[in-house]
Order: sequence, then structure tokens, then C-alpha cells
Amino acid sequence: MTADFESGGYKWKLSLYPNGNPNKNGKDHISLYLVISDTSSLHFGWEVNVILRLFLFDQIRDKYLVIEDCRGGFSRFHELKTECGFSRFVSRETFYDPHNGFLVDDNCAFGVELFVRKSTVTVRGESLSMLRKATTIKHSWKVENFIQITDQFRTSEEFTAGDQKWKLKLYPKGIREERNKSISLYLQLADPSLGQEVYANYKLRVKNQIHSSEHLERILTHRFNPMAEDWGLANFMGLEELKDERKDFLKNDTCIIEADVTVLGIVQKYQ
Repeated sequence: MTADFESGGYKWKLSLYPNGNPNKNGKDHISLYLVISDTSSLHFGWEVNVILRLFLFDQIRDKYLVIEDCRGGFSRFHELKTECGFSRFVSRETFYDPHNGFLVDDNCAFGVELFVRKSTVTVRGESLSMLRKATTIKHSWKVENFIQITDQFRTSEEFTAGDQKWKLKLYPKGIREERNKSISLYLQLADPSLGQEVYANYKLRVKNQIHSSEHLERILTHRFNPMAEDWGLANFMGLEELKDERKDFLKNDTCIIEADVTVLGIVQKYQ
């Protein structure tokens, strides 16, 4: 590799394989590439397009062997392709032939000419960062005087899972087509951030207050964001089943709702 040099506001270097690049069919040839370096400061989804010409100096005739893409046009650099060039830049036989003037007194000279196209690119994409140690947080909410509730919905106090604040949202008489048929229950992200989604797996349950093996439980997964900050089921549990005294979900006009929340990762959106 050469030292870095700058062109078009980017840093570059030449990468030379004297014995050929074995991973790109460079056997018996010299491979030469232009590499974009120091990409850490570039924005997500970056792309740089250049017109590229690579040179090998003929020291006898004082001229250059010029190699460029026969298709013309631009060479495209991006996150998954940080080098462009030729795995078969020149054959070793041609390079070492003293009559060609490429190697004189064990010295040679390679060069590059590049034109960087300035362009404005609208980048749209997203990246998902999964949490290495996802922890499940349990939250319990005692809803008292259930039969007497006249509000359309109630929310629990906030609790923390991952680095986010959450709360439970209950429609005691149901919502939309489940009105007066079911209770509707949702998990809500309390502090959604623009450009970010929170990927979570969670369980919602209504406890059987006598028999722990007979809780009613649903398992859900959702990507929470400002446009979809809550997610659950409109028909979480039928009102008749909840109020059935034999099933012990509602005792002394109180029901207990629980959530087990596991934040799996954060989706960062770019636009």
C-alpha cells in the first residue's frame, strides 16, 4: 500500500500485489488497485464515483503504459466495495522483461489519474443493532374497580426495559369492532424517537389469581416507532371470560395485568 493522498475531498491509496491477487484470478500477473481509505467519517450509504486510469512507467522510452476500464464510465466505490482496479494489470513476464523498461535497477513506478464526480445522493436505508445481552423485564399492573371504569382507556405507570420507557394501555370495554365484546390490551413505547425503531418481543397476560397455570397470555413481536408506538390485540380477552367468577381473572373487582418485555435491538433509519 502507498501512503494516503487526497483527491476530490477523499483519501486514497494504491494497493499493489507483486505476485498477483490470488483471490481474483491474478496468478502470473501484477495486480493494482485504487483504494478509498479513512471511510469512518463518511455518512451511512456513502457512494463515490470516479473515472480511473492506472499507469506503469516505461523508464526506457519515457512514457506510460495506461490501463483503464475498456467499458469506460465511472468506477463505483461504496461500503461493500472499497477498491477498484485490475487483478491482471500486467503479466509478470512482461513486467520483468528488461526490454520493456518497467523494471530498471530493481526500481519501478506506478501511478494513478482519477476524476471524482461530485453528486448529491439521497440515502434511504436502515441498520439493525441487536443487543448482545437482551434482558427480559417483568411489569405488573393491578387494575382496581374494573367494572366501574368509564374511561375509554387506562394506562399503567411507566417502566423501563432496555433503555426505553414503556407502559401498558388497556381498553376495558374494547376498541373498534371489539367494543363491548373484549378487553383490548397494548404495549406502548412511551418515548419514541424520530428515525428510530425499537424491536421488541413481549408477553402480555391477564393473571388467574388462584391458579398460576391458567393465566391468559399472548406473545407478540413488534418494531415500535413514532408512527406505531403501541401494539397489541383488540380482542385480547373476551369480557364474558374475564368476568366469569369461575375463572378467577377478576377478584374483588380487580384484575392483574402483566408484561414481560425483551428489547432485542434498535433499528436506525437513514433518509
